Amino acid sequence: MRLLAIRDYRFLFSAQVIALFGTGLTTVALGLLAYDLAGPHAGLVLGTALTIKMVMYVVIAPLAAAYADRLPRRTLLVLLDMVRGAVVLALPLVTEVWHIYVLIGLLQSASAAFTPTFQAVIPDIVTDESAYTRALSASQVASTMESLLSPVLAAVALTFLSFDRLFLGTSAGFLISAVLVLATRIPDARPSTHTKAWAKATAGIRTFLRTPRLRGIMALNLVVAAAGSIVVVNTVNYVRDELGGSPSNVAWMLAASGTGTLLAALALPRVLDRIAARTVMMTGAGVLVGATTAAVTLVAADLATWTGTAVIWSVIGIGMALIITPTGKVLRASVTRNAIPEAFAAQFSLSHLAWLVTYPVAGWLGTKAGFALTWSVLATLAGAGAITAHLLWPRHGTGGTTTTLTTPARHTPSADRSTLSKAA
Repeated sequence: MRLLAIRDYRFLFSAQVIALFGTGLTTVALGLLAYDLAGPHAGLVLGTALTIKMVMYVVIAPLAAAYADRLPRRTLLVLLDMVRGAVVLALPLVTEVWHIYVLIGLLQSASAAFTPTFQAVIPDIVTDESAYTRALSASQVASTMESLLSPVLAAVALTFLSFDRLFLGTSAGFLISAVLVLATRIPDARPSTHTKAWAKATAGIRTFLRTPRLRGIMALNLVVAAAGSIVVVNTVNYVRDELGGSPSNVAWMLAASGTGTLLAALALPRVLDRIAARTVMMTGAGVLVGATTAAVTLVAADLATWTGTAVIWSVIGIGMALIITPTGKVLRASVTRNAIPEAFAAQFSLSHLAWLVTYPVAGWLGTKAGFALTWSVLATLAGAGAITAHLLWPRHGTGGTTTTLTTPARHTPSADRSTLSKAA
C-alpha cells in the first residue's frame, strides 16, 4: 500500500494489471481457438504459436534495449500497447491456422519491446531498495492474480459467450493500459556506456556470461520453462482429451497453477527480507523438479485424476514464483544503474530462449509421442537446469554472497563500482 502512494508507480502498476488481465484472457482464448481449428492437434498448433512468440522475444528484446535510450520511453510504451490492442482485435477473425502464426508474430514483437522497457522503468521510479523489492513482489502478485483470475473470468464468460469474444477484452485492456502509461511521468533512459548498437544489444548477455549468479539464473530459467510448458501448452489437450473436461475445466485447471503462484508471491516479500535470494530460488528449482516428476508418474501409471492434476499444477505455480520473483532483485544488485535496461532485456531474452526450447518439446513431442514421454523429457531438462544452477551459482564466494544483493538507496559512482566488483 505504501508503494501505491508513489503516483507514477501507481499508474504504471495499474497499467500492468489491466494489460495482464487482457493477456490472460488471450492465453485462454488462444488455446481454445487452436482446439477449434485443429482439434486433437491443438497442442501442436499452440506449441508452434508459442515458439514463434519465443523467437520474437529472444531476437527483439536485445534490439529494443539497444535503442531504448534514443526514444522517449513513455511514447514507445504507449505505441506498443496500441499495436498489441489492434493485433489482438484481429485474432477472432482468423479462419486458418497460419493466420494465428502471423498475428502472434506481430503481437509478440510488440510485447518483446514493451516488457523489458517497462521493467527497466520501475527502478527509476522506485529508488529505495526495500520498496523496490516489494515492487518486484507486487509485480509477481499482479502476474499471479492474472494467472488465477483470468481463467476464472474466462470460465464464467464462456458460460455466456463464445471464446472469440474474449479477445475483445484483451484489446480493451491494452488500450486502457496505454492511457495509464500516457498519464505517467517516465524519465527517459540514461545514455548507455556503449556507442555501437551491436555492443548495446549484447552488453547485457555478456554481463550474464561473466557473472556467476547471473549464469545461475540462466540455468534456473530452464527449470521454470520446462515445468511451465507442461501447464501452458499441454493443459488444453490433457484436460479435454485425457480427463474429458470442457473449455471451462481448462480455465479452472490453469487457475489451479495460478493459485499456487499467488500463495508463494504473497509470502515472498517477508521471506526475502530474511532469507538469501539464492536459497529461495534454489528451493523453487527443487519444487519444480519434484512437481514435474510427479506429473510423469501421474500419466505413466495411468493415475490421472482431477484432484491429483490440480495439486501438481498448483505446486508448479509455487515453484515458478519462488524463482521468478527474486530475479529482478538479483539483476539490480549485479549491474550499475545505467546498465539496468540492458540487464532486464538480457534476462527477458535469455529466459524466453529457455521457453523456446521447451515449448516445441511440449507441443510437438506431446502431439506425436504422448504425455508420458514428453513430460519425462521436460522433467529431465528441469533436473539438469537445477543441477547446473547449483554448480554455476556457488553458495559462498564469488557471486554468491548475500551481501552483494543489497544495493544502496542512494546510488553513487563509487557504490556502483563496488557493486560491480562484487558481482563480477
